[in-house]
Amino acid sequence: MPDTPFVQERLSNGLTVVVEIMPDVQSAACGFLARTGSRDERAELAGVSHFLEHMCFKGTARRSSEQLNLEFDEIGADNNAQTGKDQTFYYSWARTEDLPRQLDLLADMMHSTLPADEFEVERKVILEEIATYKDDLASNAYDFLYENVCAGSPLAWPVVGYERTIREMTPERMGAYLARRYRPGNLILVVAGNVEPDEVMETARRLCGSWENVEDMGPPRRRPRLRTGVAVHQWERFHRQAVVLALPSAPATHPQDESAEALTAILGGANSRFYWNIVQKGLATQASVTREEYRDFGLLIMYGLCEPENCEKLLEAMRREASEITDNGPEPKEIQRVKNRRRTLLATESEAPGYRLGQLADDTDYRGAPRPAEARLAEVDAVSSETVADYLREYPITGDGFLASVGPRRWPVMELGLTE
Repeated sequence: MPDTPFVQERLSNGLTVVVEIMPDVQSAACGFLARTGSRDERAELAGVSHFLEHMCFKGTARRSSEQLNLEFDEIGADNNAQTGKDQTFYYSWARTEDLPRQLDLLADMMHSTLPADEFEVERKVILEEIATYKDDLASNAYDFLYENVCAGSPLAWPVVGYERTIREMTPERMGAYLARRYRPGNLILVVAGNVEPDEVMETARRLCGSWENVEDMGPPRRRPRLRTGVAVHQWERFHRQAVVLALPSAPATHPQDESAEALTAILGGANSRFYWNIVQKGLATQASVTREEYRDFGLLIMYGLCEPENCEKLLEAMRREASEITDNGPEPKEIQRVKNRRRTLLATESEAPGYRLGQLADDTDYRGAPRPAEARLAEVDAVSSETVADYLREYPITGDGFLASVGPRRWPVMELGLTE
């Protein structure tokens, strides 16, 4: 057994392979992380990353869509994929002895043939997704916020794209995007479980070593210029109002990442200040705080759903909680509570290969190498009222930020020079 549970190697064609040896489990999980998402799309291709994720399950030169599904099912694999603004992740989790088949299936999927009949079926599926999102106030508020706070950047458009861009999408355009963005140098293969790393590396070289790398991936990513201000979308189809306030936050690589996590949980997680002082006092039916993390920036998002007439009270309550924790800091019992929840989450994830994959992929993408579970837990242990205060001095949450409002009421109106 090596001194470290990790083995990391870069194949000659640029593919990064990361393995974590977990000798006390009976399963193995693997996944391909493509460092690409909606922020890497041109405007006329908005939604291509997510559409391509669907198509990677729909047929290759070796397997049809039905064969892919049947082979995953034959080994009892828990397999899926997800697309975000800067990553697309394909993964599978099954018994240790079935790891070679999992790797073979996922590697094959990285070279979808984009079959025309399946392309049209998935186009309809995604158009239905877009239509469904239109009925969800939270989804509309999230997309509306990004359209405004990241205006001028590809981060502004939704991951699923727009109805127009999906209707105009062609297999040829998607194929060109696939060839550029799914090159070996832009992929990370992660494996976790009771595995022999030499065998994993040999399988990776056999399955992926002949993949040809390309140099041109398209325009480089640029850090968005986060806007401040107000945007209102009056939408009478909804009965409640979404109030969303976004402020700059730490990127995923920040040394005080766990302090930011603790702050977010105290303000707007389970049993949080937002829950007890906003939801339980009848100001909103939902209220939370979340963080969006990327390599180059982050956003802290305060969110609430309320009756339209309560918008002012909800926003005031959000800002009051932000000021209170900034001025007086978190209470020791709050710090302890959220640290315990975070420890439990990280510990349980680190014991299950399928969940550990995501940690390995993010660490390798954002930090260049995976971190042991013990290192993550040590960062949680180091969180204190002082580290949260230090974080708040660097990333204050009491500024104007960007306020987005979506719902039946045209609010706020003073900032826009409007009248009711």
